[in-house]
Amino acid sequence: MDPHRATPIRPLRHATEGDSGGGLHAPAVTPATAAPAISPRSRLREERHPNSVTAPPIRRGSMPTQPWRGFWNSLGTASLALAHRLLPGESPVRSPARPAPAAWERAATRRRAAFAAIAVLSTAIATVLFAHAQPDSPNPWLQWGQIALFAALSSWVVTGFATALMGFWVVLRGDPHGLNARSVQDRTLDPAVRTAIIMPICEEHVATVFAGLRATCESLAATGQAGQFDVFVLSDSASPETAAAERAAWEELRTALAAQPGVQPEVYYRRRTRRTHRKAGNVADFCRRWGRDYRYMVVLDADSVMSGDCLLTLAKLMEANPRAGIIQTATQPIGLMSLHARAQQFGARVTGRLFTLGLQFWQLGESHYWGHNAILRVEPFMAHCGLAPIPGKGGLAGGIMSHDFVEAALMRRAGYHVWLAPDLTGSYEQQPPDLLSELQRDRRWCQGNLQNARLIAEPGMHRVHRAMFAIGAMSYLSAPLWLAFIVFGASLWLSGARLLAEDAGIAGAALVGLWIWTLCMLFLPRVLGVAAVLLGRQQRAFGGTGRLLASALAETLLSLLQAPIRMLAHSLFVAVALTGIKLHWQSPPREARSLRWGDAAAQLLPLTAAVGVLGVAVALVDADALVSLVSIAVPLLLSVPLAVITSHAGVGTWLRLRGLMLIPEEAWSPPVLRRARLHAGRAARLLRAA
Repeated sequence: MDPHRATPIRPLRHATEGDSGGGLHAPAVTPATAAPAISPRSRLREERHPNSVTAPPIRRGSMPTQPWRGFWNSLGTASLALAHRLLPGESPVRSPARPAPAAWERAATRRRAAFAAIAVLSTAIATVLFAHAQPDSPNPWLQWGQIALFAALSSWVVTGFATALMGFWVVLRGDPHGLNARSVQDRTLDPAVRTAIIMPICEEHVATVFAGLRATCESLAATGQAGQFDVFVLSDSASPETAAAERAAWEELRTALAAQPGVQPEVYYRRRTRRTHRKAGNVADFCRRWGRDYRYMVVLDADSVMSGDCLLTLAKLMEANPRAGIIQTATQPIGLMSLHARAQQFGARVTGRLFTLGLQFWQLGESHYWGHNAILRVEPFMAHCGLAPIPGKGGLAGGIMSHDFVEAALMRRAGYHVWLAPDLTGSYEQQPPDLLSELQRDRRWCQGNLQNARLIAEPGMHRVHRAMFAIGAMSYLSAPLWLAFIVFGASLWLSGARLLAEDAGIAGAALVGLWIWTLCMLFLPRVLGVAAVLLGRQQRAFGGTGRLLASALAETLLSLLQAPIRMLAHSLFVAVALTGIKLHWQSPPREARSLRWGDAAAQLLPLTAAVGVLGVAVALVDADALVSLVSIAVPLLLSVPLAVITSHAGVGTWLRLRGLMLIPEEAWSPPVLRRARLHAGRAARLLRAA
């Protein structure tokens, strides 16, 4: 098919779920527009197989899974292999000759060594200073326990600082070894290359989802190469009402695209009746049914919006890098007007960008995958990335929840590269509209990342992906560790620990050094983010220098107020995951909403009450010790009004009108985002009219 020939959208062919016939574009039976009357026989088939008129013919493929070895079994096997190699008199088993490392692999080795040196040296110096600042305590277990906690938390903070520092270096000097989207701008995409764009959804806000998808399809059609892409909406919705709304929205989308000039992407819809293994199972089901028809697939989330140029560039990058298995875009959060969402999108645009660049700097071709807004090579994904459930019982067993990190690790184990393309624009997503929605999402992520830590010793995994499993788990384990650190400090105070007079001078100097070190680790990434904007002369797109600085200060203050709430909530999530309490999987809301006081109180007052009880107990023993709890007590006591106020779109709109927390995508909105807002607004008006 000539992709530049102006034709209406391709008609669908009836195909039952058992159909294993021909290709995707067999002769049509039922056009998407002006369809003839459906015969009673066809209507009966639709009732029995509702996907037969919405999905293409099935061409089944295999996506095998391999059972996991298990943590202790893997460690035992690795230990035996190491002992065998070290036994005297035994000739080592020669492994097959490996090709010489590529230039990027040599660069990655040097960068990771520098990364490790920064982390180890900084942590060691800070831990020594902290040990010198410790008071003389009658309980050495408390004293050494707090030092150990400080060392663990310091290493965690330093890794984030080092990543942001490397990202700032990339802003200043660039990265000759990174994946460069500009390198394929003049490349022509082979007409034989077919790419599926899949969007798994489950009980979503239908109007918002299809508004973003329509904008994505229209932007893709504007490239003139939409004929090489097919779109699949893969529903796991159980509610008949939601399913009916999805089907109606799909039909409306196809009709709207058919009315447009030029070649449009084909859009299919399938609703699973056996909803197993959540999103990962939905994607695997697509691969088994239709994966053989496509060379690549782009995975979207329900709130994803991507420009046609971004999608086309991803396919070109895959063609230019035949060993690339996954290429992940750096998605920009955007869309909602609540204060919480605006603060999150501003922080991601200014500071988060440095972390993204820094991750790519030391990961390079062994990067990670966030599960959406990325392109995957279908054949190796089907051959090597089937996910077996983790054996055992409890919250850390069963089907893999955070599948993306695991799929990236399996793809690299199979010999394919996983890249992050931070310079590729046109990839967007929404943030949760309020703090409660964010915590609801974090509970799922917490359990999934702790579950992935059980795979850290699996044979063949690359060390970077083992590190990413550990980093993912530490993202949530750090919360109870911080809480334990604070409790240990209060316990030391209550146990009568005091500095001796002769040690006061040394301890004072150590405390000053620690304060300087802590401020650098926590706040320098934000300072570097603002500096990167100023050095790039981009401050006008953020409202000007003054508004940029004011926005950065406001976002930092809000983050400090929310940090204790997140810490206590994440500690609870870790406890829930480790105890095996059943998790109810629910997508966060995709539309802005104002939290009701009762809802916020029901979720947050138990946390506030727990801190209040702890404060009363400490005050009864030693009122002076309350000083150590002020930093977390005050935000937790204000958690309910803080969550409600930051959920209001009116507050965010007020800031937007004054140019605060502004990002470039608002100062000059890309066409695909303008179209998405246009379609979402139209859908909202029709809903209100109904």
